Amino acid sequence: MSLEEIKNYMNQVRRDFAERPLTEGSVDNNPFKQYAVWFEEAVNSKILDPYAMCLSTVGVNGQPSSRIVYMRDILDDGFVFYTNYLSQKGKELLSTPKAALNLHWAELERQIRIEGDVVKVSEDISDKYFAGRPKKSQIGAWASAQSDVLTTREELEQHVLKYTERFKDIEVNRPEHWGGYVLKPAKIEFWQGRASRLHDRIVYTKEGANWKLERLSP
Repeated sequence: MSLEEIKNYMNQVRRDFAERPLTEGSVDNNPFKQYAVWFEEAVNSKILDPYAMCLSTVGVNGQPSSRIVYMRDILDDGFVFYTNYLSQKGKELLSTPKAALNLHWAELERQIRIEGDVVKVSEDISDKYFAGRPKKSQIGAWASAQSDVLTTREELEQHVLKYTERFKDIEVNRPEHWGGYVLKPAKIEFWQGRASRLHDRIVYTKEGANWKLERLSP
């Protein structure tokens, strides 16, 4: 497609959303429990990777940066993902420990938007998760200086061979530069697509130990 064809497609092809209402009375008062309800429905709908989410961080220059990561755990106070602490997102979270998550399930016409502070999980939690990863993924955590420039693909493959040999007959321990973060939400929004773009938006805002529930205009 040419750029002109792409622009025409984006402006001419439209679809409407189904009539699947989301009301204040139909949601749980606890957004974590509401997340569990929607997640179960996503799993039952056989959505591919329902735990995939867009993670947005901010650099020291104020430039936002987004990428898809996997949610790998839910604690009592937040949502957990894992990465290299020396990666771009790790460096950005060190300077600005706040982030936003977005889970988009197009088949259900739903989004969950989450914003809040981010801290590292305990070393015990990171160790336990790392120990359960496939060995090749464990070696990858050692071999990849995530976000650094590579001269060639072969350079990465050589690093993999190096650490494969190093851990050939022993367990792979977690690198100090790799582990988990938990985003502790201050705001969670549940977005349900509706006809004529009159979408339902229910937002939970943290107020002390409680959650305030409100409807937002689409």
